[in-house]
Amino acid sequence: MTPLSHIRNFSIVAHIDHGKSTLADRLIQSTHTVADRDMKEQMLDSMDIERERGITIKAQTVRINYTAKDGEEYVLNLIDTPGHVDFAYEVSRSMRAVEGSLLVVDSTQGVEAQTLANVYHAIEADHEIVPVLNKIDLPAADCDRVAEQIEDVIGIDATEAIQVSAKTGIGIEDTLEAIVTKLPAPTGDRDAPLKAMLVDSWYDSYLGVIVLVRIMDGVLKKGERVRMLSNNSTHHVDRIGVFRPQMTEIDELGPGELGFLTASIKQVRDTRVGDTITHEKKGTTDALPGFKPAQPVVFCGLFPVDAAEFEDLRDSIEKLALNDASFSFEMETSAALGFGFRCGFLGLLHLEVIRDRIEREYNIDLITTAPSVIYDIHMKDGTVTQLHNPADMPDMTLVDHLQEPRIKATILVPDEYLGDVLKLCQDRRGIQEDLTYAGSRAMVVYDLPLNEVVFDFYDRLKSVTKGYASFDYQMIGYRQDALVKMSILVNDEPVDALSTMVHRDRAEARGRAMVEKLKDLIPRHMFKIPIQAAIGGKVIARETLSAMRKDVTAKCYGGDATRKKKLLEKQKAGKKKMRQFGKVDIPQEAFISALKMDS
Repeated sequence: MTPLSHIRNFSIVAHIDHGKSTLADRLIQSTHTVADRDMKEQMLDSMDIERERGITIKAQTVRINYTAKDGEEYVLNLIDTPGHVDFAYEVSRSMRAVEGSLLVVDSTQGVEAQTLANVYHAIEADHEIVPVLNKIDLPAADCDRVAEQIEDVIGIDATEAIQVSAKTGIGIEDTLEAIVTKLPAPTGDRDAPLKAMLVDSWYDSYLGVIVLVRIMDGVLKKGERVRMLSNNSTHHVDRIGVFRPQMTEIDELGPGELGFLTASIKQVRDTRVGDTITHEKKGTTDALPGFKPAQPVVFCGLFPVDAAEFEDLRDSIEKLALNDASFSFEMETSAALGFGFRCGFLGLLHLEVIRDRIEREYNIDLITTAPSVIYDIHMKDGTVTQLHNPADMPDMTLVDHLQEPRIKATILVPDEYLGDVLKLCQDRRGIQEDLTYAGSRAMVVYDLPLNEVVFDFYDRLKSVTKGYASFDYQMIGYRQDALVKMSILVNDEPVDALSTMVHRDRAEARGRAMVEKLKDLIPRHMFKIPIQAAIGGKVIARETLSAMRKDVTAKCYGGDATRKKKLLEKQKAGKKKMRQFGKVDIPQEAFISALKMDS
């Protein structure tokens, strides 16, 4: 049993690609937690998509035993967190389970937007923070400049920042010493009633739900009965263990320790992240402050390309929702696409990851409709409803006004691209709030509407700054604006999968671009097809797709002109009738291509 003073719980936070997972690999390797023959790159990134994209999606934990220079044995619990803005909720909840953080900053690039966001999570959780400058083996490394930047931008003393190269292993020993000497030990009372925080949970097909817990007070032993405070459900603990990264069973978890338990729980929904776990009898009654549940900000429809695969899609979405508490879904139908699901995500990367996992792990071809955000609709009778899908917009005569979600975006960009970034933000209806300098880089703070950002803002930002800008955002609330629903009509029939919410001033340009694009994407039919963009009853843009025609007068040579005229009139009447009953086939690619707007 390890005394409290010899336990250290910490997480590694950093911007994307600043070397968190590589540093975790070196810490695991240098303490011989994993045998050298079992070591692989990005040891803690277990999903295929994580390894392929080179990003961390789920926060992972590992227990390391370390013998310090003074000969004392320490137990270090490490949580490796994601760096991407879409998975910020993973970061914030990992922070609550530990007492300190290693802040990793790339010594060639300096402080980035996401570095700031993740540090603020750590500061909010009252952490002791140890700055680590990584990649010092690169010729472009400039440790003094970056240390100064950490002090200017974040306000943490970086004079004693540890210089490491996670790739080559320089400075790893100093890092381990700093964890032991600079980070605080956890507090907790072994004799108090059990109080454990549920940090994460995921589904395993053999063991049921695996629950990651941090013990605050008391002791948890195998075979005890425990109770969840949020829903009062009780469970019998089958096994208790720790991750070394493999699961290793142990008999008990004491205060200050991080480990897992399994209790034959069937559904991840029964294990709310941030919940308090206690003993069934003589347990505690006061719950720990929970986390705010993750609020989805982007919604889109997922439909199977082959309608027969709908049931398979339902199964796969339910299985994914078991592992990912931040992903929500409900059934919906569309006239153009058939049956599908309306799903909520934390951002576009989250959407892409879920879509890739469904296509790859369950072999289902998907169509995704245009991502949209949640609008608040204030009706004239004083009620407020939420709009998830533009196709469900109520009658405008009953609506008083619409409010859209706004975000506060922080963009760090090299000086020479500042003009392009400001122009991009102005084009997206942004309001500039702040502009400061950290060395040769500008830090711009903008208030932007979320629906302008959600679609392709990040791609545009990367292309105008040649990839040098970094971007982070947080929700700040709702604000009223002149928003309208733009419908697309093909052959006088509205296509609900293509309806979007746009700003009134932009509607005409957006509508014109959309109908021109659709004219190229929809194949020609035997009758002419009008493609229109409309707001309410008013058509704002129109293109006509001409009909394929058969030359009916080919058999007439010479003779009277009225013969030809009679045949042409007959054909015209046929086309008119056809257009009345004809069904226009819109190919699947048209939906996705039409929505990818290059502004």
